[in-house]
Amino acid sequence: MDDSESWRVVESATEYETGWYAGGYDRVEQPNGTEKDYYWADLPDAVVVLAVDGDDVVFVEQYRPVIRERCLELVAGIVEAGEGYEAAARRELREETGYVADEYTLVQEVACTTGVLRHDRGIVVAEGLTAGERDLDDNEFIEVRRVPAADVVETVREGRANDATLEGVLLAAADGYLP
Repeated sequence: MDDSESWRVVESATEYETGWYAGGYDRVEQPNGTEKDYYWADLPDAVVVLAVDGDDVVFVEQYRPVIRERCLELVAGIVEAGEGYEAAARRELREETGYVADEYTLVQEVACTTGVLRHDRGIVVAEGLTAGERDLDDNEFIEVRRVPAADVVETVREGRANDATLEGVLLAAADGYLP
């Protein structure tokens, strides 16, 4: 069903822009004829990497100033211009952990928080890891942690896990990448 006519955009405005995302609203005519402003933030695509190394999964632990907590997370980052999810996974995994994988598999593309975000996320599984040197950004203060694959689901559910980590772990488990 094509909803473009019954949800016509009357006005669209970008109210602010940062170096990372833009925010604004669309005034939309709803199917009953009334109009409503729907606010949005437009973020670049991101990748989340579940890196499997033998019987372990590689995580990163870092302090998140926005929520003022230390979090255990899967490797993740922005997909840069010209990259696909697998290429971004290769780059982010190497930068944050030093590992390079033999194989990268896109498990799922997800539209995130569709009530407010224009943001897609690709979940990628990386297998066959070889250790190397990290190349952290100036604002990355990351510790690499390994968690036994058999304990991954329980571990991320015990702590303060973000949505991307939960999505990645649960999708990888459902697809047989985790025991």
